[in-house]
Amino acid sequence: MKKVSTDKAPAAIGPYSQAIKAGDFLYASGQIPINPATGNIEGADITAQTELVCKNIGEILKAADASYEQVVKTSCFLSEMSDFAAFNAVYEKYFTGKPARSCVAVKQLPKDVLCEVEVIAYLGKD
Repeated sequence: MKKVSTDKAPAAIGPYSQAIKAGDFLYASGQIPINPATGNIEGADITAQTELVCKNIGEILKAADASYEQVVKTSCFLSEMSDFAAFNAVYEKYFTGKPARSCVAVKQLPKDVLCEVEVIAYLGKD
């Protein structure tokens, strides 16, 4: 196993890694809308927060020499299911390969953000 990290995505805010390569897979921790340059939460609405979350995921994928097209599974967490359509409108621009996905509403997310997304990517060759 190998830890993957980049300063172009938010640093872990707890006892975990941004991502771990294990065999042919990359397991990325959930990303929230933190600007990696400032450490601040950014985006006043679900659209802006989802954009930043997806960009942060992209930087972690890039650090692992991977891309959105290699993502095989996402887990998406929303603070309000009423944001589902707006979240999807941004999500589908990034995850064009339509990976397997679960999406749930949760009572509260870290730092009271509106969304969090974690991914699993396949790094092997088919």
